[in-house]
Amino acid sequence: MKTLTYRRDGRIARITLNRPKRLNAITAAMPGEIRAAVEAANADPKVHVVVLAGAGPAFCAGYDLVEYAERKTPLIQTEMPWDPMQDYAVMKRFTEDFMALFRSLKPTIAKVHGYAVAGGSDIALCCDLVVMAEEARIGYPPARVWGCPTTAMWVYRLGAERAKRMLLTGDLIEGREAKAIGLVSDAVPARALDARVEALAARLAGVPQNQLMMQKLMINQALHNMGLETTQMFATVFDGIARHSPEGMAFKRRAEKVGFKQAVRERDSGAPLDELWGLRRKRR
Repeated sequence: MKTLTYRRDGRIARITLNRPKRLNAITAAMPGEIRAAVEAANADPKVHVVVLAGAGPAFCAGYDLVEYAERKTPLIQTEMPWDPMQDYAVMKRFTEDFMALFRSLKPTIAKVHGYAVAGGSDIALCCDLVVMAEEARIGYPPARVWGCPTTAMWVYRLGAERAKRMLLTGDLIEGREAKAIGLVSDAVPARALDARVEALAARLAGVPQNQLMMQKLMINQALHNMGLETTQMFATVFDGIARHSPEGMAFKRRAEKVGFKQAVRERDSGAPLDELWGLRRKRR
């Protein structure tokens, strides 16, 4: 494992994203390593519950987009001509890797501190339960330009109207608000986060594995019946389209010119991007 650590502690499997200097930003290897760690936990007869956390100052700051936005890379296609199905195949594989947390036969708990942003929010929201520090922040800013959350878990956790509130703005919210609107299970002061997650994990670990499995499969099936797979297919296709819209291509050019962080500040400022970046659309 190059991007995370895995160990078993009694009945609890602990997966820790381990790129603290990059705020645990997602590399090409990380999604597959998350899946492999979850599969290891499921194969261990002693494990009853999985706890996912992040090392250092944040849970996960999303994809390591400095790599993708500031220069060309073969991982996520950003240039023209664009092959949407090649793009879909890559991003769908990442989505399925994250969804290993959702499909896991053993319950998964995300412990969120600092930030769970963009792809980091996808990872957290694929877990069965999410516990946040009250001051931690979660959201999907690329919904403004250059992305669409491929797991689509915002819809299934919040319902349509609140999901629209989050994805039409790209806003970040603190753990307090995330709990209040039902996005996460709990939010506690940062100093109490470890203890709260440990208590929850211990509570689950005392339940027989077959009972945990049955309850989780029943609830997950309801989400599948609501069209989860179809929604994720559209979301993953739209994620690629968002990177190749006129605004998406302008964002890429801007990141190459002034750097990714400055381009993000401009994107998230609230200013009309067509005016900010000098885009002109032909009137129909």
